[in-house]
Amino acid sequence: MDDPRATVEAVFRQESGRIIAGLIRVSHSFDLAEEAMQDAFAAALASWRVKGIPENPAAWITAAAHRKLIDYARRARTRRDNEDQLLYETETVPHNQGSEVEMTFPGEDDRLRLIFTCCHPALNTEAQVGLTLRTLGGLTTPEIARAFLIPEPTLAQRLVRAKRKIQQARIPYEVPPLEHLPERLSAVQAVLYLIFNEGYSASSGDSLIRRELCAEAIRLARTLADLMPENTENLGLLSLMLLHDSRRDARSDSEGKLVTLEEQDRSRWQHDQIAEGCKLVERALLRRDIGPYQLQAAIAAVHAEAETAGQTDWKQIAALYAILRNIQPSSVVDLNHAVAIAMSEGIDLGLALVDKLGASGELDSYHLYHAARADLLRRLSRREEALEAYNRALSLTANDIERRYLRRRIAELDGRIALPR
Repeated sequence: MDDPRATVEAVFRQESGRIIAGLIRVSHSFDLAEEAMQDAFAAALASWRVKGIPENPAAWITAAAHRKLIDYARRARTRRDNEDQLLYETETVPHNQGSEVEMTFPGEDDRLRLIFTCCHPALNTEAQVGLTLRTLGGLTTPEIARAFLIPEPTLAQRLVRAKRKIQQARIPYEVPPLEHLPERLSAVQAVLYLIFNEGYSASSGDSLIRRELCAEAIRLARTLADLMPENTENLGLLSLMLLHDSRRDARSDSEGKLVTLEEQDRSRWQHDQIAEGCKLVERALLRRDIGPYQLQAAIAAVHAEAETAGQTDWKQIAALYAILRNIQPSSVVDLNHAVAIAMSEGIDLGLALVDKLGASGELDSYHLYHAARADLLRRLSRREEALEAYNRALSLTANDIERRYLRRRIAELDGRIALPR
């Protein structure tokens, strides 16, 4: 890749979480770390256009960001204690495009440290998840706001308050001792799952999947499972990610069009991931300490083990969702349960449950609610109602690939494309 801007964008997507986690550890400041990283990426773009792209772009940017932190400390004269640490840890600094930089950080994984820092009990759950997604996952404020179904300004205020609280309360940047891990674990798991979800079904843009986010979430989930191997929900979470990610190559066709689970070419699924995911969830369930991630993984395993869509055991899926509703009730779980009922006991019955669920208005801004309802109406040949629901889903969808899929369904109902039942 010889385009400086494209290289900078690729490094940001793939390495920004790792870079900023290390910067926060040595600077003890979210704001300084973010500023240093932004300045380093800007410097890279300017330098590489003149001098060319270095052999190790990520290392160049990491060293440049550390150098920025040193500059900030020197100018401010308020971080003398950190300056020696920064100078020590920045072993070499590139002076030309051919320089190689070895950035080695001792101890535990900086990104795992960052997750547990963001998930400190002094912060509320929304701040914990939002701050980690913004800092470690590299998601924008609008993307996180959509994940939470809250206004963007509200989320922005939460992020500012969370960073200020970490600074003022001197929350340590560390993986807590084992005796304190359980109280922080559920928030950490939620963070990882939301990072994965944003990668698996990108909330905006022209890509259905942000693979680097999925890979990062899976990597961190593995680290978490290694750190707490006896926790069954860690195994369930990793299993769930692997089983969903196994379908990534089949979720769009050669033209980039979305392919639904029902229509996917299952030979394109990653069967090694399916085998690992099924093994993990079986191991977790055998310990009889069942939690929501294990149940969702078990549902994904039922889908994965069906050789064809027609062989899917929808009754088992509906039963698993019923258990999940008792353990972790939510309107989204209710929606998925209703769809499973539709597929196992009758479309009319499932649609009635969906309509009852929608009466509260809680899911009115959730595009997948309207898309699911539209699909059931389509299967019942209720054309006008299906069109209305598809159009409502389209108005709420920011992802370009999903929008193209919904437009295609609308075109099918308008009679311009043959519509399969």
